[in-house]
Amino acid sequence: MIEETLDIATAAGAMPTFICRPERGAPHPAVFLLMDAPGVRDELRDMARRLAAVGYAVLLPNLYYRAGRDTTFGPQVLEKNSAEWARMRAIRTKMTIPPVMDDFAAMLRFVDASGWADRGPVGCHGYCMSGPYALAAAARYPDRVAAAASFYGTWLVSDAVESPHLTLAKARGELYIGCAEHDELAPAPMVEALQGLFTAAGSPGELEIYPGVHHGFAFPQRWCYDQPAAERHWERLFALYRRRLNP
Repeated sequence: MIEETLDIATAAGAMPTFICRPERGAPHPAVFLLMDAPGVRDELRDMARRLAAVGYAVLLPNLYYRAGRDTTFGPQVLEKNSAEWARMRAIRTKMTIPPVMDDFAAMLRFVDASGWADRGPVGCHGYCMSGPYALAAAARYPDRVAAAASFYGTWLVSDAVESPHLTLAKARGELYIGCAEHDELAPAPMVEALQGLFTAAGSPGELEIYPGVHHGFAFPQRWCYDQPAAERHWERLFALYRRRLNP
């Protein structure tokens, strides 16, 4: 596979983006992997590689670039109330959906000019804080986003501008929302409300609850990692992209 980290020009500056794609057979469908709150790290790069290995051109942007081009965190970011966790929270809590949608538009322009990515439908999926971003992108760019997935997305029903629960009906691509049964950032009442809104919007796709697992279950380095659930999440994601992107 071909791996590189390149700057994508946005209205706010240069956004470093890890790119992983097959060596042969270009152009490939583009997939945007949107990071969780701890940010870009080897764990996410490995996930990008797993997607690229089956035929996708995968982009993993550092969405924290506005706080400093190379903003990343050490392993202690996973320890609640550590100094690294507090530093991450100070940046994370200032983020809103509209600027990230501008970043998404910049990524679309980038892949369209790349030569190695298909200029047609794209896919996107996000974890934790980026679950809302992935679903919002499907609503903001319905002509391009053919598939979007949120895995244990946080606060999918909120008063945020472009909150996914307000824009579900605008998406024309297939949506997949995977929720952990135990998740204080996406509590059961919120998930129930979202399911009702999802059904009312007539959105293509599904909302699925993963029983017995906790927020973060798909990440091997987390205390809550659950291999069967993690592999189910991969099966759902691969099937979604296979249906809608056809690599």
